[in-house]
Formats: sequence, structure tokens, C-alpha cells
Amino acid sequence: MGNKEIIKSLINDSVEAKKKMLEDSQIDCVYNVVNKIVEVYKNKKKVIICGNGGSASDALHFSAEMVVRFEKNRAALASVALNENVSSLTAIGNDFGYDYSFSRQLEAFAQEGDVFIAISTSGNSKNVINALDAAKKLGVFTIGMTNSDGGKMKDMCDLCYCAPSKVTARTQECHILLIHIIVKLVEEKVFN
Repeated sequence: MGNKEIIKSLINDSVEAKKKMLEDSQIDCVYNVVNKIVEVYKNKKKVIICGNGGSASDALHFSAEMVVRFEKNRAALASVALNENVSSLTAIGNDFGYDYSFSRQLEAFAQEGDVFIAISTSGNSKNVINALDAAKKLGVFTIGMTNSDGGKMKDMCDLCYCAPSKVTARTQECHILLIHIIVKLVEEKVFN
């Protein structure tokens, strides 16, 4: 297979994964996620997000869209990505172990009524699993974003969006589309 065919094949794989996002069960999950986040913002609470690697970048992107803007100029929405503070991450990793990098921060920042969004393409990242446990103990509503299997996260989250692929790259591509859909709808519903 030549370079052009490889490129076309990869684009087609991404398109096919996104087409599966049109299934009713996928749409229903997105609708429920959006409504929960809108409820949190209408109650003057915040959204806390985390992820590792590419999912860390997604968490940062998601949080920035909430705080700054997406498509309309509007008031800032309270959101924080737990992987943005390198000092905290490295101190927690050194003093407690990397598996507690997010749970320790949740203990500091999360309050009942907030929402915690955990992003893990495998659904099995130990530090994300520990953060979900911490969020539950704090009375924080949990939303997961993972792959089609869902991993351990699937049964731990109050709502879990399982992207319709087991391939990491396709899962992440679905997640970024999901993030843009969520932020657009949240903007419209909170600032109608």
C-alpha cells in the first residue's frame, strides 16, 4: 500500500468511527452528559477534568474551551484540568506516587455538586481510577470518556461515554469531537 492509500485508509477509519457516534445510544449519552454539565454550571459549581498523555491534552483543551470561549463571547465557566499544574503533579508523584496524581488534587479542589470528567482511552489508568474513587467519596458526579470496552472506568462512572472504537487514535479522535459538541451545547444552554 502506497502513502496515499495509507492516508486515505486512516482518514476513512476515522470517518467510520465518527459515523458510529450517530447511533442512538451514543447520542443519548452525549445528551445526558451535556445536561449534567449544564446543571452543574446553573448551580454555580465547576467541572474538573483529567487524563494522561493524549487524554491530558484533551483535558487541557476541554477546560480551556469552558474557561475562555468556544463559539460565542460569554462569561467564563469554572473548569480546571488536573494535569495543568506540573508542580503539583511532580510533588504528588514524588511524595505519594504517580497513581495519586489526580486523586490528591481532587481532595483539594472538588466539592459536592461539582462534576469530574475522567478521560482514559483504555479506561484502566490507575491514577484516573483512583481519582474516580476519590470523587465518589467526595460526592462528586463522575463522567468517563473511554474506548468501546470502557475498561474499569465504565462501571465506576455515573455516566460513561465509550467511543465506538478500541483503537487509541480513533478513540481520541472521537473524544475531541465529543468535547467540541459538549462545549457548543453547554454554551447554548447556559447562555441562551
